Amino acid sequence: MFDLELMSILLPALAAGILVLSTHIVLGRQVLKRGIIFIDLAIAQVAALGAIVAHMDHRLEDMPFANVWMPALFALAGAGFIAWLSKRMAGELEAMIGCFYVLSAVAAMLLLANDPHGAELLKQLMSGQILWVSWSQLILPAVVYSLVLLAIYLRPQMLDGAGFYLLFALVITLSVELVGVYLVFSTLILPALALNKYRGKGRLFYAYLVGLLGYVLGLVLSATLDLPSGAAIVATLAVSALVIRFVLAKAAPQATGSEILPKHHA
Repeated sequence: MFDLELMSILLPALAAGILVLSTHIVLGRQVLKRGIIFIDLAIAQVAALGAIVAHMDHRLEDMPFANVWMPALFALAGAGFIAWLSKRMAGELEAMIGCFYVLSAVAAMLLLANDPHGAELLKQLMSGQILWVSWSQLILPAVVYSLVLLAIYLRPQMLDGAGFYLLFALVITLSVELVGVYLVFSTLILPALALNKYRGKGRLFYAYLVGLLGYVLGLVLSATLDLPSGAAIVATLAVSALVIRFVLAKAAPQATGSEILPKHHA
C-alpha cells in the first residue's frame, strides 16, 4: 500500500519525469534522424563536468544558481563545438562525438580522483536522484522547457539548423540536474527507437506513452522494492519501448530499411 509520505516523494519525481519527457521526445526524434546518437551522452557528460568544476571551486559553488549556469555554460560550449564539427567533419561526426564524451568522462574522473565525496557526486550525476526531487526544483525546468516547446512550435525549422544545438544544450543541462546522465540518454533514445519504424498515426502519442509507462513503472518498482531509481526507470523504459514497438509492428505497416525517421513536423 502507498502511504501519503511515499506519494509525497513519488509525485514530484513523476512530475520531473513528465517534464523531461515533454522536450526529450521531440529532441530524441531529431537526434535519431540526424544519426548523432551519442550527442545526448556527450552534452550531458559535459554539463556534468561543469557541475563538477563548480563543486571543486568553493567560490563558484557558493555563487547563486552555480549548479545551473555553470553546467549550462559547459553544455553550450560543447554544443557549439559539436555544431562546428558537424560542418567540418560530417563523415566522422559520430566518432568525434564519442571521443568527446569519453574525454569529458575521463576529465570528470580525474577532477574527482582526490575528492572524498567524488564517487558519491559522480554517481549522483550519472544515475540521478529523481526520487528526491522537490517541487521547487521543477519551477525553472518547467519555464525553460515551456519556452523551448513554444519556440519549436512557432519555428519548427529550428530543429533542422544550428538552433537545434542551442535548444539541446539548454534542455540537457536542466535534465541532468533532475534525472542524471543515464536517464537523459534513455529518455531521448528509447521512445524514439520504439517508434522509429512506425508510420501510422499518433507517433508522438505512442512515444510519450513509452516514456510515461517507463517512468511510472520504474518509480513504483524503485519505491516498493528499494531499487536505485535511475536504473529502475531505465530498465522499465527499455521494456516499455520493446513492448510498444512489438505491438505496433503487429498492428501497422512498418517502414522499409531505407526510410529514415520522419521529420518532426510530420
